[in-house]
Amino acid sequence: MVTQEQRRRQLAREKFLRQQQRRTSARRKAHARNAVIASVLGVVVVGSVVSYATGVFKSDDNKSDAAAEASPSPSAPSKAPDPCEKAAAGKVKSLSYKKEPAMTVDKSADYTMKLQTTCGTIDIDMPASKAPRTVNSFNFLVGKGYLDHTKCHRLTTNGIFVLQCGDPQGTGMGGPGYTIPDENLKDKRLKGGVYPAGTVAMANQYNAQTKEGRNSGGSQFFLVYQDSPLPANYTPFGTISESGMKVMEKIAKAGESTGQGDGAPNATVVIDKATVTKS
Repeated sequence: MVTQEQRRRQLAREKFLRQQQRRTSARRKAHARNAVIASVLGVVVVGSVVSYATGVFKSDDNKSDAAAEASPSPSAPSKAPDPCEKAAAGKVKSLSYKKEPAMTVDKSADYTMKLQTTCGTIDIDMPASKAPRTVNSFNFLVGKGYLDHTKCHRLTTNGIFVLQCGDPQGTGMGGPGYTIPDENLKDKRLKGGVYPAGTVAMANQYNAQTKEGRNSGGSQFFLVYQDSPLPANYTPFGTISESGMKVMEKIAKAGESTGQGDGAPNATVVIDKATVTKS
């Protein structure tokens, strides 16, 4: 027998899935339009701007819901105090690469990615044996200072519970210029269609309806601070430390900016410095 809570979570998943379909369609139309403009201007566009999503951040295809979302709310959502410190001095580096970096990590070793954020330090254990190309990519990017001074741009507090980071643009549209393949999708932790609290996974462009967008990970990733119902489509490559989870709880408690469960975190979450070390 399906409980009321299970039904609520199922409806939330279905709504988020409908939203992604519309966003994907909009991106394709925008890409086609930009291609026409580029050809008219005689400009050769090198690379592309890609929107990375965890597969649940979407636009609703229900007209009444869309109209409701477009309408201004009667009152602005109350904003919790920012619990985080001022960001360290420095600027985001503008870096882009034409291809995935060559393999340099030890596939039999564990690595630790340390995110020194304005809200506290988040350590992420990354076993290279489970997702070697993903771990190798972060080892490369972090070594170049790619994540330094970047803002974690999205917090979801309804349906799923994740903080999304890894976009130097801070818009959800940025990437390193290359993509990496999906890995570790049969991880035993993902049984039951749930990404457990403490999981760190890759965002990507996969569309479960069309089966398009596999192997489209870049630099954006999401940190799960509470068990989240998600299909196993997003490379799980790390686990947040116990102290890191306390930082995540602080960020989540401050809420997000829209009051609707999906927006910029009220906490100013900036990665002042990222490092990757062999454990």
